[in-house]
Amino acid sequence: MNDPFVQIDGARIRYRDSGGSGPAVLMTHGIGESLEFWHRQFDALGQSLRLIAWDMPGHGLSDELASAMSLDGQARVAWQLLDQLGVDQVHLVGNSLGAAMSLRMADQMPARAASLVLCNSASLGAEVFGAFKLMTLPWLGELMNRPGPMAVAQQIKAIVLRPDAITPQVRTAIERNVHRPGASAHFLKLLRGMTTLSGQRREVWARSHQILGNLSMPTRIVHGEQDVVLPIAHAIAAHSLCSGSELVRLQECGHTPQLEQPAVFNALLQKWFLQGAALATPI
Repeated sequence: MNDPFVQIDGARIRYRDSGGSGPAVLMTHGIGESLEFWHRQFDALGQSLRLIAWDMPGHGLSDELASAMSLDGQARVAWQLLDQLGVDQVHLVGNSLGAAMSLRMADQMPARAASLVLCNSASLGAEVFGAFKLMTLPWLGELMNRPGPMAVAQQIKAIVLRPDAITPQVRTAIERNVHRPGASAHFLKLLRGMTTLSGQRREVWARSHQILGNLSMPTRIVHGEQDVVLPIAHAIAAHSLCSGSELVRLQECGHTPQLEQPAVFNALLQKWFLQGAALATPI
């Protein structure tokens, strides 16, 4: 599939738009990943929802962008993408880094965020995958994140409970992403901006907690019980901070619910975005 690009601040940003008949949904991947991680949702819901996935700057096939090296900077780029696509109201769905970024989007333009779904979100507490903490160290991070088959295998082991959740399409994307020139340096730059040897930076997750306490749109928090990257305790804490939020704990699921439990995950999106919209529509 040849996905289109838009120009934002001189950078080419890749996206995929299902063009479905229902409400618009922006889907954002995790660190080191790309829009292919949402293909199970496009396959099942792309006609009934207008699903929009994108490669964040420096990910997938999108160019790097100096202004998008922070969560707030990434969120501003995402809103610019939606502006170019003519999207005003949008449901925000993110996984890991993409969830943390989606939270910043909701904070920046709450009137445009119809709802928010945080899947195994980053930046909700200090604890994080031990390998990520080690990668913040000079030289060691570069050694651990060296492009090659080992990097592919390590990523798959971290993000899913069972390797068979990685479809051929996603594996191909992972291999491409790992070997992309400059991808390792960009990954480490982003990671080190949010994480230290002690864990995720307090100023980052404390800001997320502050935002959660002030959200006004419907917010759902989804987390795999067997996530080895980010503990489910973060999701539980976020749920307690966000009044009226819904917490969904998925069994037999690691860090990537949209790939590991696609039927359950898609049913949740359908319930939240289609059935809810139908109930809210005047007769």
